[in-house]
Amino acid sequence: MLALGLVLNSVGIGLFCWLVFALAVYALPFFVALNIGLMSFHGGAGAVRALLIGIAGGALTLAFGQTALAVARSVALRVAIAAAFAVPAAVAGYNVVLALSQFGEPSSAWREVLACVGAICVGGTAWMRLTVFAETRSFEPARLMKQPSHPVLTTGTREG
Repeated sequence: MLALGLVLNSVGIGLFCWLVFALAVYALPFFVALNIGLMSFHGGAGAVRALLIGIAGGALTLAFGQTALAVARSVALRVAIAAAFAVPAAVAGYNVVLALSQFGEPSSAWREVLACVGAICVGGTAWMRLTVFAETRSFEPARLMKQPSHPVLTTGTREG
């Protein structure tokens, strides 16, 4: 039974870490959704309306960020957008690794080192997930070839 408990604990911690890495991109939209929802709740909206407003705000934040990253042509603007998504993910990764390292590491110095490494890994993962599919596309119209090297229709029929 002890071996089964160790295996199940390891699997659970592994799944939790996978979940942290998979959801790293959504740290900023979640933060925005939480703040908008709480502000609307304290502003007089009901619980259901505040929840819907928060979800809409988070979804719009994610959609706007991904669209802006895909459309932006300036490298500095793309870095700023990706950093806006990666920094909250790094902070979340720092806090998760710090909390998980308290279970097994008694030294506070090593917990801080592990938490910093976790922040770098989670922030880097969020950065890569955002920027890997967003390629810079030029807005110039496609140029037509003046004389193609091979005929366009190789098998054509002629009348007559």
